[in-house]
Amino acid sequence: MHGSGRSAHRCETFEMPDWTKKNFDDLRDVSPRDVQMQWRFAREALRSPERGVSRFTYDPGARMPWGHRHRVQEEAYVVVAGSGCAKLDDEVVELSVWDVLRVAPAVVRSFEAGPEGLDVICIGGRKPKGGDTERFEDFWD
Repeated sequence: MHGSGRSAHRCETFEMPDWTKKNFDDLRDVSPRDVQMQWRFAREALRSPERGVSRFTYDPGARMPWGHRHRVQEEAYVVVAGSGCAKLDDEVVELSVWDVLRVAPAVVRSFEAGPEGLDVICIGGRKPKGGDTERFEDFWD
């Protein structure tokens, strides 16, 4: 509290560290049961209000069965292992190790792994209140 001669409310605050280290393998897999992949989201574990970082690990030949897009959040995907493709609206783009793919919010996207699987790091911005994601079932049809 600061001394001002007036009564003051005591606000609880916590100090945010200047850095946080986590390992994706230590984070919980939150993927749906009906897909052959793992999803590990690090935003909360890193206590980062500004940046979302996720790891998507696809089994060989696995495909995300739906697509999604965002209202405001742009994403960048970095292929760190394997290969595959991304469907971006009606276009399919091949992906290989160390490719970086930036996707604007309005573009519907989905991924499919190649024969050796696909491991992708996704980096996004601040997550808007009230949600930002719109899902598209049967996107690959």
